[in-house]
Amino acid sequence: MATLAGVSIATVDRVVNRRGGVRPDREGRVLAAARRLKLDRQLGRAYAHRLRVAVLIQSAVNPFHAALGRAFANLDRSYLDLNIQFLVHHLDPNRPDRIPGLIDRLARAHDGLVVASPADDGIAAALRRAAVSIPVATLATDVPGSGRHAYVGPDDVKGGRVAGELIGRFLAAAGGDVLMITGLRSMAGHRDRESGFRAVLREHFPACRLIALEESREMAQGAGDVAAAALRSHPGLKAIYLSSAGADRVVAALKAAGAPNVVFVTHELTDDRRALLQVREIHAVVDQDTSAEVQIVAEVMARLLGRLDGSAPVPLAPVRVFTPESC
Repeated sequence: MATLAGVSIATVDRVVNRRGGVRPDREGRVLAAARRLKLDRQLGRAYAHRLRVAVLIQSAVNPFHAALGRAFANLDRSYLDLNIQFLVHHLDPNRPDRIPGLIDRLARAHDGLVVASPADDGIAAALRRAAVSIPVATLATDVPGSGRHAYVGPDDVKGGRVAGELIGRFLAAAGGDVLMITGLRSMAGHRDRESGFRAVLREHFPACRLIALEESREMAQGAGDVAAAALRSHPGLKAIYLSSAGADRVVAALKAAGAPNVVFVTHELTDDRRALLQVREIHAVVDQDTSAEVQIVAEVMARLLGRLDGSAPVPLAPVRVFTPESC
């Protein structure tokens, strides 16, 4: 086994007898060799050295990121057996200037990094620096040019196209004025949703006119304020597409304006949106499976860190559509 792992017999002895004092990379090679030789099925899970993976997401004020945080907290115990700990930290998407420094600090103190972040040159550069020494994965929204080892999340162009298809079919041949409320266009996922949404309206539903695209800054109240202003300035508004937080505030704005017939389509079947969908205050939700994405990114990190054998393909998360009758 020492020869297969490329270490000394003394190192094998320390790992097998769980005495510690072995570098993580060498410990991983010994345990991988043990699994390949089928010497001890339990040995493959006997990692003495704990690996810490930082998870950098928005605070629980954003319901989608709250769901991500819960999913990491609820990872099954296989990651405890692998001695990998996922530690959630928070970023402010409206202070992108602070994110590179946060990435640098977390990268120095952890063995891996999972990030759901806005994208700009400074953030991409910080992730490239981190990826030189530790595995880096982006989650739910990618950061182009970041040098990350994996992206786990949906095809947001497809998600935007599905939202456009739904609104186009709800409005039918008559079409009408449509408002899109995005979170931050600096987030690649939101830009991709916008691209897909615009494309499908242009290609298949020309009677649906996108009259405005406004940012909420990833703030729930911001989405409500944008919706209220649009309803005042465009009393004939026919549909709202929200790609970020604030569904409850948009519903409140629709009620205040006395506009119950405005079609409302959004993303992410969080608990609050499920409730609004069930009472038909949202017409449809385009969803990604948050729990599955967290499981996938955890497995990807375990493989990148050498705690699981082999490499697994990372499929894009499927797009799922929920209506009041299917949620």
